[in-house]
Amino acid sequence: MSTPERNPQDPQSTPLGIYDRPQSPAITGIEVVALIVSVIWVGGTLIFFMLVPEDSRPSFDGMRFLVTLLTIFLPVAIIWVAATAARSQRVFREESARLQAAIDGIRQAYVAQSQRNAMGSEISVAKKLDEIAASTRKAETALATFTTRRDRAPAPRPQAPAEPAEDQGMLALGTPAEALAQPPATEDFVRALNFPETAEDEAGFAALRRAMRDRRTAQIIQASQDVLTLLSQDGIYMDDLRPDMARPDVWRQFAQGTRGRAVAALGGVRDRTSLALTAGRMKQDPIFRDAAHHFLRLFDRMIAQFEQTATDAEIQALAETRTARAFMLLGRVAGTFD
Repeated sequence: MSTPERNPQDPQSTPLGIYDRPQSPAITGIEVVALIVSVIWVGGTLIFFMLVPEDSRPSFDGMRFLVTLLTIFLPVAIIWVAATAARSQRVFREESARLQAAIDGIRQAYVAQSQRNAMGSEISVAKKLDEIAASTRKAETALATFTTRRDRAPAPRPQAPAEPAEDQGMLALGTPAEALAQPPATEDFVRALNFPETAEDEAGFAALRRAMRDRRTAQIIQASQDVLTLLSQDGIYMDDLRPDMARPDVWRQFAQGTRGRAVAALGGVRDRTSLALTAGRMKQDPIFRDAAHHFLRLFDRMIAQFEQTATDAEIQALAETRTARAFMLLGRVAGTFD
């Protein structure tokens, strides 16, 4: 079977639906009016010349004949020029309306697609955060299982009568397990402050488990996780920030108690959107404000201890972690570097 040829004037299917090409009629009201006016004018001029008496008609003159033709047909030409201009203007208005409708359709389709992409991105980010949170909970559960220990002394054989009940209050409790735990290695400590990259980052979770055995390290990690989660609710992620990195000696000055403009280089976050959103959240959300100040206090204490034994390379590695970037952002909003 042969495929029937398509008429160029037929409606065409587009991503926005069926586009109906403009079908301008061959004769419109404008042409009808112009035709009627032309007929009236030509008929009137013919009647005028026919009613002129023959004896009053002048002899043939070429110039007079040309002027007569112009008198008859020039108004007709002007009428049709005006009719053509009116029809062109009408077609232009119709095309403008169709173009505006097409632009509106494209805009609506773009907005709808952007909303769908944004929803899909939010769902993907939320799913990834849930996976990381679930993995972290599993790691903390496993860590608690491994590190929880109950020291039991061997029960003495009963060789003497039982002592009075009041003597049992003299028994002393054992030393807490976290007091005996060794501080994590510097590599594990820095990697834990950066958190695992993905849910499959086994090395990151292993470093996080080892670092969480230390009580003080667990406190700063938990505080950092809290502020990172709260910041992500406003679409602020540390991986998107590109702060100006300060030299290790500036970090050492801050760790030793220097504040103000001397350590202003630590506030290297320049993203105005993140700064504005964080400042607004700090003023309006008391939960976020308390979590941010708690995190800043723990970070101050942590960096003061870390600086005493860390090399410049280790301080630089710490400054590139997600926790340090959160400190730069919150410290600048809180006025720590002013």
